Amino acid sequence: MLADTGNIEDDRLARADTADGVRDYARLVDGLEAEREQGITIDVCQRRFATPRRQFVVIDSPGHVQYTRNMVAAASQADAGLLLVDARLGVSEQTRRHTAICALMGVTRLAVVINKMDLVDHSQTRFAAIANEIAIMADQLGLPRPDLFPAVATLGLGVISPYRFAGGPTLQTVLDWLEQAAPSGQSADLPLRLPVSLVQLDDKGGRRVLGTLASGAVSVGDQVAIAASGMVTSVTGMLVAGTPAVTAAAGDPVSLALDPAVDAGRGAMLASPAQRPVVADQFAASIVWFSDQPALPGRSYLLRSGTHWTPASITSVRHLVDPVSQNHLAGQVLHANAIGLVHIWCSEAVAFDPFASNRTTGTFILVDRLSNETVAAGVIRHPLRRAQNIHPERPTVTAAVRAAHLGQRPVVAWLTGLSGSGKSTIAKAAEQKLAVAGRATYLLDGDNLRHGLNRDLGFTQADRVENIRRAGEVARLMADAGLIVIASFISPFERERMMVRELLGPDLFVEVFVDTPLAVCEARDPKGLYAKARGGLLPNMTGIDSPYEPPHDPDLTLDTTSDHADALADILAGLLLSRSAPQSD
Repeated sequence: MLADTGNIEDDRLARADTADGVRDYARLVDGLEAEREQGITIDVCQRRFATPRRQFVVIDSPGHVQYTRNMVAAASQADAGLLLVDARLGVSEQTRRHTAICALMGVTRLAVVINKMDLVDHSQTRFAAIANEIAIMADQLGLPRPDLFPAVATLGLGVISPYRFAGGPTLQTVLDWLEQAAPSGQSADLPLRLPVSLVQLDDKGGRRVLGTLASGAVSVGDQVAIAASGMVTSVTGMLVAGTPAVTAAAGDPVSLALDPAVDAGRGAMLASPAQRPVVADQFAASIVWFSDQPALPGRSYLLRSGTHWTPASITSVRHLVDPVSQNHLAGQVLHANAIGLVHIWCSEAVAFDPFASNRTTGTFILVDRLSNETVAAGVIRHPLRRAQNIHPERPTVTAAVRAAHLGQRPVVAWLTGLSGSGKSTIAKAAEQKLAVAGRATYLLDGDNLRHGLNRDLGFTQADRVENIRRAGEVARLMADAGLIVIASFISPFERERMMVRELLGPDLFVEVFVDTPLAVCEARDPKGLYAKARGGLLPNMTGIDSPYEPPHDPDLTLDTTSDHADALADILAGLLLSRSAPQSD
């Protein structure tokens, strides 16, 4: 299509010719050397082209299952989908996966090109059989029936020039379809949504909010509302792409002057007052997992919705989805390229529309908090009812009052280290020293919690994440009661320790690394766990077949190979006495 519409330079066309004079069209879009060598698409490649009637961007996406994340990235940007089917093979697993991803990402305007018809002798019976398979597949996915095109792409038949079966009418070409196709989502017909990306002061001292209109339209004189609060203000001035204007439509970069000025910083959303989006901190979503590291319920990630960033976690995996059969599969962990329905909790409320209502404001990504890797993309199905029915109660007796009654400031010392490192020994000795000094304390021990609150949890990575999440919440409640908390947990993953730090805040949280080499811990082996693990009787043992991530920058490091436990407890108790001392007036 690119070549036959004159959108490829002559010298580049020449480079696509093989030694025997045959033109290899794949070379025009396969940019990576590995793609050309293997004859497959690996990366997402964009190519712009134009005809007298329309301009296009073709997003060439890989089809192999290991590049599912690339397919999702391509579909998330597409207005229409063009799926290729080999007439000899019919609807393949790859076709079903690609169609399912298009459905997931809201690409409902689809055309299916049944190519290589010359290799099945232009059989109309074969074409009809494939068309029936595609119709069944579309019905299963809840998609409109795709438009179908027989083609011999190397000759341009059905693509640029007309195709006809023997004795049949001339059929529409793929290029005709593209020039006439309407995008899947008509964002101009939807309510106003403006995610705020920046707030600037103008030359008169006023404030302007900047962003790109996600949907709808806005004009000078219109009333707009802050989605989260419902506060209404009016548009008194507007720039579109830096030029004064009186109206703007979906896709336009705008700068709005508002009167009265309202609190609408980066991450806020402006909306139509009569049609505000949902605002909730919990929702159900379909996601595609990208990362080689599995998705673990309870682990904290960063969620980006529009311009809003917030810590978030997957609270549960409801089911996995087989993209080929569309069957729901049991599972609690998402691995690379998996698709699943999950429940997500955010640390603060997010403004969104269900994806079925607004494709732009119903999507999000999840980002790993340590590596900054984008680990998932998702679409929001609906808010969870509990997000609207649960309202926190404000206590009449505050944490400050409780701490004042105890004559101390609360603090949480979080001891992390391998099993056998000496955490519990040091923690118990330090608590005794604090008690002698008259401090009100509590010792949270991992084994003790597993006898009660956490007795339903095992030692898989997912269970370890949930174990620390619950322990962190308990520590927060105890600190709110004004206590000095010494928490002794292996807590092997840095992300979960970071989550607890953020839950408590830097004033309350003290990370203590009980630094003991694995060989020393194994030699001690007070509970016989390492011997069982080495004998294959205890799977998921931290340090043996489950990883331990030591802290990068702990508040305190206790080296048990250089000092006795009692001396290390003195150091810890001294730090906590200092941190818990009441502030002078």
